[in-house]
Amino acid sequence: ELGAGNGGVVTKVRHKPSGLIMARKLIHLEIKPAIRNQIIRELQVLHECNSPYIVGFYGAFYSDGEISICMEHMDGGSLDQVLKEARRIPEEILGKVSIAVLRGLAYLREKHQIMHRDVKPSNILVNSRGEIKLCDFGVSGQLIDSMANSFVGTRSYMSPERLQGTHYSVQSDIWSMGLSLVELSIGRYPIPPPDTKELESIFGRPMVDGAEGESHSISPRPRPPGRPISGHGLDSRPAMAIFELLDYIVNEPPPKLPNGVFTHDFQEFVHKCLIKNPAERADLKLLMTHSFIKRSEVEEVDFA
Repeated sequence: ELGAGNGGVVTKVRHKPSGLIMARKLIHLEIKPAIRNQIIRELQVLHECNSPYIVGFYGAFYSDGEISICMEHMDGGSLDQVLKEARRIPEEILGKVSIAVLRGLAYLREKHQIMHRDVKPSNILVNSRGEIKLCDFGVSGQLIDSMANSFVGTRSYMSPERLQGTHYSVQSDIWSMGLSLVELSIGRYPIPPPDTKELESIFGRPMVDGAEGESHSISPRPRPPGRPISGHGLDSRPAMAIFELLDYIVNEPPPKLPNGVFTHDFQEFVHKCLIKNPAERADLKLLMTHSFIKRSEVEEVDFA
């Protein structure tokens, strides 16, 4: 088993005729045959997805009450798995992650007119060649609808406009990328934001001004649902109920990177991704030319 994702278990399998090692995702859904057939049909578009930033697709089929999606095996696993081992992912590596996610999103949009709809650390995969690729994107609208009814986990990465049920676009994917970058930087899902005490525990140094400035002295908010207590042991707040978390995303200030730990470039890049109004949020084109990305493109990074 490689991991249990949103609504599916992913296993490493060998395709007997070719000897090819692949990853197979099994999705068990109680759905009518017509919907199931539509999902398999919609997934065929994946055959046409050819990009170094998108996980390769080998085929999808239905058997024994489950949809199987066969894809390229990424031996480094997903970034949420990497995070468990590493506790935090360094900014220079997150630069390379940002480039891959932006290019993957741009490819999906320009070549296939689709948005990802589910950007989060568990859907960003890496391999031992240093490649970073997106998986589990929204090629099948029907599959997204069927799974959204069954699995809540993804909602915590959704943009405010999407949670409010208003029209959403690729701008929503940019929010999800920004949220993922903060999580990978600080080592835990960033809502509600860590207070100064927790930040000092995470980064092992005094913090002059925490991630939310003055608001750090307010009474501790409960932590989000279904999240491990921070690896640094200080996040002992009671878990936030999912509706409280979603209400927080919609109504409270967005997360940001703490001061004094990351470069100004990176802080500004993340800030532009996490503007609550999608019309003011940076778009793909703007982010592609941001100084953080330009710098990351020329930096040599050792992934080991």
